[in-house]
Amino acid sequence: MADKDGDGWTECGRGHRHWGLHGASGLLAVHHDELGVPHVLMQKRSAWSHHGGTWGLPGGARDSHEDAVASALREAREEAAVAGDLLRVQGVYRDDHGGWAFETVIAESAERLAAVCANGESDELRWLPLGEVAARELHPGFAETWGTVSGAISPETLVLDVANIVGARAERGWWNDRLGAATRLLEAVSGLRLSHSVLAQWYPRMVAVVEGAAREVPDIPGMQVVAAAGSGDDAIVDVVRRAKPWERVLVVTADRELRERVAELGAETAGPKWLLSQLRG
Repeated sequence: MADKDGDGWTECGRGHRHWGLHGASGLLAVHHDELGVPHVLMQKRSAWSHHGGTWGLPGGARDSHEDAVASALREAREEAAVAGDLLRVQGVYRDDHGGWAFETVIAESAERLAAVCANGESDELRWLPLGEVAARELHPGFAETWGTVSGAISPETLVLDVANIVGARAERGWWNDRLGAATRLLEAVSGLRLSHSVLAQWYPRMVAVVEGAAREVPDIPGMQVVAAAGSGDDAIVDVVRRAKPWERVLVVTADRELRERVAELGAETAGPKWLLSQLRG
């Protein structure tokens, strides 16, 4: 394994020629302004490059030792001087051509990060409002997937009604050890690759609301734990209410009244079976 060992041309199952022996990836950085309008960082490809003069994403060939996220962040740093530690990765969209794939890494940016043409692969870098992207002359591969990818750029938050999910999981003796049952559940969920209708890899912001005897749950990596001072349902409603207007919120609970309350605030809901079936999968 070596840096740049992915450089080279290959042919996919559709008979198309692609750059990237191990596949390729690109970074779709997204920033929502104060009005909620999404802007995406776009790259105009250098005239000498493949499909030169078209607009697409900072990206390129994936090395054999990299996953899609590492590859896309590296390419964005090399081509646009964008620092990956200022981005929050939301998910990965995989465009599989049969034996070769391009993976679009979607990442949230709190601001319109400064981007410059850091090497000779870009003629221009620009933050474009979402509605202006399709009007550009787009790289053919990007144009083919943009209609699907653009529908998955909103940040997403998964809110767990832990008491309700623990009850549905029904571990033996869980009612005598609610803290332990809640901890085991959250540890299992934190390491789970959750399914998504569009994304091959999904990394939602996760908020777990605990109450009663489970309020002392320890910190769980990659998860925000909210200990309800009173009603767990009220704490969940408060989490939903604090979400940004452009954020998709999915609450996991079977509680009918709670489902109605969060739906009134614009959140979606799923029952515990949706989550627990993936833990068993």
